Amino acid sequence: MNAVLHFDFELLNLIQTIHGEFLDRLMVALTYLGSLGLPWLVAVIILVMRRDTRRLGLVILFSMGIGLLLGSVVLKHLVLRERPFNSPAAIFTLRDLLITPPLDRYSFPSSHSITSFAAATGIALKSRRWGAAALALAALISFSRVYLYVHFPTDVIAGALIGALCTFAVWNIADFIKRKHDEKAARS
Repeated sequence: MNAVLHFDFELLNLIQTIHGEFLDRLMVALTYLGSLGLPWLVAVIILVMRRDTRRLGLVILFSMGIGLLLGSVVLKHLVLRERPFNSPAAIFTLRDLLITPPLDRYSFPSSHSITSFAAATGIALKSRRWGAAALALAALISFSRVYLYVHFPTDVIAGALIGALCTFAVWNIADFIKRKHDEKAARS
């Protein structure tokens, strides 16, 4: 077993020692909330509806889409990393899962983490207070994937980084386009 996978299983199995009825229910609820993308879609709708935050809503929407394409369509099918419960070294198997197994058999990177951190990073760019709450929710949703044994820790770390980086990239591109538009309008 390579060093990264060894680290992943050590941390993953350590997290399994904290299971309890309350945490099990909370983590299942958080992972399903992330599956639906509900908090992030509601945030995008609210942001797009308001003129003063429309650009941010679109940045988040594009960031989530680009992140999912990069992560779920490209990286998952390049890396081909099996989910923890499918590994020969697993302490939990498919029958032990608290949730329906994910449809995608590959785990790297975590799509939940990509979308959650793409949205939360965008919110944090606009508002420190709402951003802190969004980042906390993104971290909890991402942690739920490890807790529920469907992702390795490095899957969610990579997903969080991809989501945040996509948002920074789209934010900067949108800012560049706005500046060019404003310069052109000023010359006219």
